[in-house]
Amino acid sequence: MKRKNYVSWDDYFMGVAYLSAMRSKDDSSQVGACIVNHQNRIVGIGYNGLPIGCHDDDFPWEREGKWLDTKYPYVVHAEPNAILNATVPLTNTRMYVTLFPCNECAKLIIQAGIKEIIYLSDKYAGTDIDVASKRLLNAANVQYRKLEHFALEVHVHE
Repeated sequence: MKRKNYVSWDDYFMGVAYLSAMRSKDDSSQVGACIVNHQNRIVGIGYNGLPIGCHDDDFPWEREGKWLDTKYPYVVHAEPNAILNATVPLTNTRMYVTLFPCNECAKLIIQAGIKEIIYLSDKYAGTDIDVASKRLLNAANVQYRKLEHFALEVHVHE
């Protein structure tokens, strides 16, 4: 008999994004992204971190202070990392991301051809960055929706 309590595609791919976020060295915000094609195949994953070749201990991870003494000029967001790590063209794909994309990431998502965003958190809702992001996504007809009931529970059988 077929098991009935298996995870949905949304939970599965958000689980991959969530696991990817766990690779981030950022102490205050770990974000992961997973890009999936129309055949439900993963074609790109990423998390927020420093560019390749830049060592984590050589750059600041602070949120406040002088701009050059914070993480903001150095960290690559999960979404562009997933786009850059993609194995195929991303036209008509969907992105699972643990945090709603900022306006800069929204531009890259649109340019890559991603047509749907599924997200867990929208903790910056209503900020200027969020409003700009949603304005861009709406204008480009990129759909987005919050994954309301993400409950990943892993069972290991020995």
